[in-house]
Amino acid sequence: ESAIREIIGKNQMDYILGEGRSDIAQRTEDLIQQTLDDYGTGIGVTQVNLRDANYPQQVEAAVQDAIKAREDKERLAFEAEAYANDVVPRARGEAARRIQDAEAYKAEVIANAEGEAQRFEKLLAEYQKAPEVTRDRLYIEALEELYGDSSKVLMDAEGSGNLLYLPLDQLIRRGAGSGQSPTASTDGSSLVTERDEARRRRGGPGS
Repeated sequence: ESAIREIIGKNQMDYILGEGRSDIAQRTEDLIQQTLDDYGTGIGVTQVNLRDANYPQQVEAAVQDAIKAREDKERLAFEAEAYANDVVPRARGEAARRIQDAEAYKAEVIANAEGEAQRFEKLLAEYQKAPEVTRDRLYIEALEELYGDSSKVLMDAEGSGNLLYLPLDQLIRRGAGSGQSPTASTDGSSLVTERDEARRRRGGPGS
């Protein structure tokens, strides 16, 4: 009894009631055998068995709560670690992707800026050689870009003060239907003066 008390007194209760039962029994057996040998009794201990050990009833509920709390702590720690192992790599991947997108956008902006700078330098050189020609060319290019998709064009009829109205969409359809070039149709039905067009819009005579 003194041997078991000595061994148990040196260990935690959780260890005694859990995985330490076989270790406690073996150490108790060794201590008893050593004590018997010291007294020269000639008695040999073959085995020590520990009966079921439980907490006192007065503290059983508190002990179970403590055990449950410890298990919950371990479970939450495991879940937190699993969550971190999932979130951290994805966050790093997202950060790397955004950095790559930013670098690509930076390279694109720089390339566009350099291209515009080179274009301006070439244009400046041409302007210094022939200012008037360069201005006219830029003006024409701007008109082409502005009216490139327009289906209707107003043209000055040789400074007569009237504007010729060309319904290009109708001319194109007519030319496609007849197999001729759209520009071949130049009869009166396809050219309307600014005056007639204004009357038609106002709903006046001649409309």
